[in-house]
Amino acid sequence: MLGPVILAASRSDKMRRFVSAAPGTKQVVARFIAGESVDQVVPIIVDAADKGLEVTLDVVGEDITTVEQSHAARDAYLELIDRLKDLGLGTKAEMSVKLSMFGQALEGGHELALANVRPVVEAAAAIGTTVTLDAEDHTTLDSMFAIHDELRKDFPQTGCVIQAYLFRTEADARRLAANGSRVRIVKGAYKEPAEVAYQDKAEIDKAYVRVLRILMEGEGYPMIGSHDPRLISIAQELARRAGRKLDEYEFQMLYGIRSDEHLRLAAEGHRMRVYTAYGTDWYGYFMRRLAEKPANLLFFARSILTKD
Repeated sequence: MLGPVILAASRSDKMRRFVSAAPGTKQVVARFIAGESVDQVVPIIVDAADKGLEVTLDVVGEDITTVEQSHAARDAYLELIDRLKDLGLGTKAEMSVKLSMFGQALEGGHELALANVRPVVEAAAAIGTTVTLDAEDHTTLDSMFAIHDELRKDFPQTGCVIQAYLFRTEADARRLAANGSRVRIVKGAYKEPAEVAYQDKAEIDKAYVRVLRILMEGEGYPMIGSHDPRLISIAQELARRAGRKLDEYEFQMLYGIRSDEHLRLAAEGHRMRVYTAYGTDWYGYFMRRLAEKPANLLFFARSILTKD
């Protein structure tokens, strides 16, 4: 039951200050965050490409409070795309964006987020890659899906994320699969109330499989976001039953978690994409990684008792 407590802490400024100051934090954060700048993350992209892996890049930092910050987030992604273009890595790396970082929660945020994300999607398309809109808490999803629909009018390759633990997700999956969308399915990593989301792990896993079956049998491109060996095996079986070729779906896993499995799936011929986050505002992303797996929390607890 620690997960909900950690997720609540991810919104606490007091906990942010404590965690940031803890002597072992830097060591643990480095496990999940690839670096603070584009220069630091570029070698990781190159190394992944050399190993037959692809990446999706997330410039972390979602708790913005001003329009100027939303523009800075847009510009950070445009800088990243320029570097990918210069390196010829456009086909090996896509972008993942959180619309909260683009101003979604501000006054007039829906229009602001759309205006900020559109040039990023355009620039990504120009170098042969695309953008996936990450899912956040359930109150933001209607706006996210509306922006996704709008972007797909000009850039149909634009992807989005759905979360298995939400009751609404099966209906969302049917619509997206029928529309031929690129869809990443994850379990969900936000603290959601029982009125809108499954709370039991077994129920979430069952929902994940139901949603995955909808995506595999649909017209879109499923992206399986999971580190769970059982769910990975189920995904492979559902793909086989649906008659999908290896390039008609992909697996996605987080940077720093089960790296050996990244290589194993790639060696089997699967498309394997590593979700790679970087940037200085890492706290919210880091805390959700701790909440997802108790072993991560134990690793962190041991580390903060030691000096950096």
